[in-house]
Amino acid sequence: MNTDDLEQFEAERELQLAQEYSDVVNLFKFAVETDRRFYLANNVDVKVVAEGARPLLEVTLSDAWVWDLYRKSRFVPRVRVMSFKDLNIEELPPLDA
Repeated sequence: MNTDDLEQFEAERELQLAQEYSDVVNLFKFAVETDRRFYLANNVDVKVVAEGARPLLEVTLSDAWVWDLYRKSRFVPRVRVMSFKDLNIEELPPLDA
C-alpha cells in the first residue's frame, strides 16, 4: 500500500465516520470533547481527582459512542477518561427542539 492508497483509505473512513455520526447523534444527550477523542454519551460524570495548578479530572461516560477511525465497534457501554487538559461537555438539544 503506497502513501496515496493510505490517504484515500483514511479519507473514505473519515467520510463513513462522519455519516455514522450524523446517523447516531440524535440518540445521545451529550457531546464530550477531550484532548484526544470526541464522544457522544447519554450520561456524563466529572470528578476532580487531584487539585492543584493542573487538576486531574476523571470523566465517566455511559452509553457512549466514540469518534475513532480505526475502532470496529464505536458503541461502548462505559468509558473512563483521565485528563489534565481542557474538557468540553455540551448538552445536545432534545429531538423535539
